[in-house]
Amino acid sequence: MKLTREARSIAVVINTGSRKGSAARELVVRSLDAAGLPVSAMYTVDEAGDLNRTLERAVTGGHDLVAVGGGDGTVASAAGLVAGTDVALGVLPLGTANDLARTLEIPKDLGEACKALAEGKIVDIDLGRANGQPFLNVASAGLSVAVTQALSPRLKRLIGPMAYGVATVRSYAKHKPFHARLEFPEGDHQPVELENLLQVAVGNGRYYGGGNAVSPTAGIDDHTLDIYAILMAPLREQAKIARSLKNGKFVENERVHHVTSQRVRLVTTPPLPVNLDGEITTGTPTDFTVQRNAVHVVVPKDSTSATFEGRP
Repeated sequence: MKLTREARSIAVVINTGSRKGSAARELVVRSLDAAGLPVSAMYTVDEAGDLNRTLERAVTGGHDLVAVGGGDGTVASAAGLVAGTDVALGVLPLGTANDLARTLEIPKDLGEACKALAEGKIVDIDLGRANGQPFLNVASAGLSVAVTQALSPRLKRLIGPMAYGVATVRSYAKHKPFHARLEFPEGDHQPVELENLLQVAVGNGRYYGGGNAVSPTAGIDDHTLDIYAILMAPLREQAKIARSLKNGKFVENERVHHVTSQRVRLVTTPPLPVNLDGEITTGTPTDFTVQRNAVHVVVPKDSTSATFEGRP
């Protein structure tokens, strides 16, 4: 088992645009140093356009470990850069939802997360790709995109994760149903045509949307994608589906189509934007794939979320 303390050079990247990022820099350095994990280099990102350039500098800077503080979208961008390399990724939860941290059993408290990083172990996790763009939790089209657009920075600062519920109610009232075709290049399922849809999602991790489960069996190292499509339904039935989002059992509802696969192509009418871990970066048609064991990531030493298997 590889341990974090074996890292010789550690870089920290803080996205100060994330919900808690602006106040985090000094606490992170102080907490990591106190835990016996001194920082070799510190990078901060103030503008969204600087994020990828800063992450690239950190990843290519010769460090063994790059710890990233920000929301899930920031961490997913970093994961896309370290994928397939020996650079390990550390996760400091500074966003609103922090669903990757929840999946990996990383503490919500920043000081405790730094301690867990210093004392942690390295595992490998899968990375989802949507038209080549990386995601760790969930990619989706439909209602979730409208929710993301309704999540203003002010709303997230004021009420934190509860902002997702407020934004969902607002977006649902304006939603227009759409048509989708799911194609499976591996041949493990027949193509599916679906009408009158609320949302289509492709999950790589376990949690999304502030603690909703992708499915009862979803995991971030199971080497498969969970694909689900929710059909429009009367409000009473939609409420029933919503009540089972937290445990993932909504996929058992008759108005939800759910399958697993390693590859899927999503075509929608009309073409729609696609949300990747809270960032709208691509659109349909979309080709989804999973990279098995692509990212080395640090988790708490007692976490059971993933193991170190090595790349295929």
